[in-house]
Amino acid sequence: MKINRSELITEQQNPRSTEIDKKSISEILEIINEEDSTVSDAVKKVIPAITQVVELVVTALKDGQKIIYVGAGTSGRLGILDASEIPPTFSAPRRWFTGVIAGGREAVFRSIERAEDLPDNSHGDLNKLELNSGDVLIGIASSGTTPYVIEALNFGKQNDCRTVFLICNPTSLNSFDYDIVLPVAVGPEIIAGSTRMKAGTATKMILNMLSTASMIKMGKVYGNLMVDLQVVNEKLRDRGTRIIEKLTNLNYEDAGKMLRRSGGSVKTALVMINNNCSKSDAKELLNAQEGNLREIIGDLAV
Repeated sequence: MKINRSELITEQQNPRSTEIDKKSISEILEIINEEDSTVSDAVKKVIPAITQVVELVVTALKDGQKIIYVGAGTSGRLGILDASEIPPTFSAPRRWFTGVIAGGREAVFRSIERAEDLPDNSHGDLNKLELNSGDVLIGIASSGTTPYVIEALNFGKQNDCRTVFLICNPTSLNSFDYDIVLPVAVGPEIIAGSTRMKAGTATKMILNMLSTASMIKMGKVYGNLMVDLQVVNEKLRDRGTRIIEKLTNLNYEDAGKMLRRSGGSVKTALVMINNNCSKSDAKELLNAQEGNLREIIGDLAV
C-alpha cells in the first residue's frame, strides 16, 4: 500500500523559511538557529516516554541483554554514533549497545537510499547479532514509515525482544504494537523533508539522554564524574588522576601512583584508598555491588 507522506509534519513546508533562498547568509543562519531552539522543548515533552525507555534499557542490561539501535540514513548513523561512544566514555562492554544501519557498513559513510526500502534485509542484519529474548530493539525513523526499521522491529517482536520506536512526528501513519512509541514533534523542517536537521538534532538529544541516564543508573558515574574509566591514553590518565585527587585527600602525584597501582581503573583506586585494601579486594567489593561505587564509599564531596 502506498503511503501518503504528504500528511507527515516533517514533510510540510515551514512557513518561517518559505523564502529562505532570498535571504542573506546571516539571515539564513538566524532562521536555522531559531528553528533549532525549538527542538529542546519538543524533546522535553516526551521525557515521560524517554524515562520508560531508560527503565527498559537498565532492566535489560542488568539481566545480561543488549540494546540495538536500528535506522536508515541519518537515523542509522546517529544510532551508530551513540552506540560507538558508550564504551570509551563509560568503560561499558561493547556488546551492551550496537548500531545497525540499512545498507551495512558502507551506508555509514555514503548514502545508500534504496536500502531503507529492503525490509527483509533487516532479518539477516539482526541475525548476525544473535538476538536473544529480552534484548531491546530501538528503531529510529523520523517519518515513522521506514520499511527497513519497521520490519526490524517486527522481527524483534517475533524473537521476544522488547521494542521501542522513536519517530519525529506527533502521530504515525501506521499503527504499531510496540512496547514504547516515542513521538517527538519537531515540526516542519527548515528545508522541507530534510530530517537530518531538526529531527536529527532531536534524535541525537534523545539517544544521548537515554544512554547517559542508563549508564548513570548502571553505576558508571559518581556525582557527575566519569569514574568508570580505564586509562588508555594520556588524556584519560590525567582525567583519572584529577578525579582521584578531587575525591580523596591525596595530591596529584600520589593520586597518579594509586591509579597505576589499581591497574588504571579509577573506581578500583578509589575503593583501595577509601577502604585501605588491596586491588583484588577492591575488585571483589565492586563486583559484589555490581560496580556501584556509591554503595561502597558512600557520599563524598563531589
